[in-house]
Amino acid sequence: MPCEVPLLLALATILAMPGAHAMSAAELDTAWLDRTWDFNQPAETEKRFRHELESLPPGAARLELQTQIARAQGLQRRFDAAHATLDGVERALGGRGRVAIRYLLERGRVYNSSRQPERAMPLFREALEKARAAHEDFLAIDAAHMLGIAAPADERLRWNLEALAMTERTHDARSKRWLASLYNNIGWTYHERGEYATALEYFEKALPAWRSRGGANEVRAARWAIARAYRSVGRYDDALAIQEELAVEGADAGARDGYVDEELGELLLAKGDPVAARPHFARAFELLGADAGLRESEPERLARLKRLGGLE
Repeated sequence: MPCEVPLLLALATILAMPGAHAMSAAELDTAWLDRTWDFNQPAETEKRFRHELESLPPGAARLELQTQIARAQGLQRRFDAAHATLDGVERALGGRGRVAIRYLLERGRVYNSSRQPERAMPLFREALEKARAAHEDFLAIDAAHMLGIAAPADERLRWNLEALAMTERTHDARSKRWLASLYNNIGWTYHERGEYATALEYFEKALPAWRSRGGANEVRAARWAIARAYRSVGRYDDALAIQEELAVEGADAGARDGYVDEELGELLLAKGDPVAARPHFARAFELLGADAGLRESEPERLARLKRLGGLE
């Protein structure tokens, strides 16, 4: 479940599907790539990519797949390994068009994920320029969307809206799939600005867009975001109804979600029932405290959960 920031992951989780190799020495098959990526399981995705890599001869497809291995390593917070993988790509890069764009995007993503947005921004800008020149709409939108995440706060909305305009203009069906992510990211950008009603409008647009893509995790996240915006505009009962549904679904699936428990606690606290909120805060602390990235980036948030959960 997402935190109250734009989603880092721009694409929907697409479960890997078995099948014959779909590569050529000349170019990476993007349909195969989309089927194989599972952003919720980057370690498993890396293994699948490495297995495929063994069958590829030197060439553009091999280099492009290595950029995706670096992306999977970055999602595991193995930033040194990701940079080392990209160093190897850079040495062999030459003037390859799409691979060069992928290289810039993934190097930028690693820098941004490791809290160096100032180093990521020039790479995303260069990727955007190269992608536009090459008429690579999907990658151009990716670059603009990453600028909407990495840019200073006062520039994020402009980049997100630019990425949205590019998505609406394109005739490429694969590029159109960016709409769901962009609605979500624009929603969070407005939420950060305190424009909660507008944020809610974008979250409500994102839900059917995610549903059309068929990603169950993304649909859950979209419902969570709507409920979070409901809390921000004071619609506590509407928010509580969604979060309780998500909690039941998670329990039935044997997968409690710390963000859902956190929101249940916040909603009950807002409604004046700190006693009922306490076990939700305690469970949220237990679940979210296991996230190394969150421990590093938001220690105050976790400390608050611990206190409100009566664990001090």
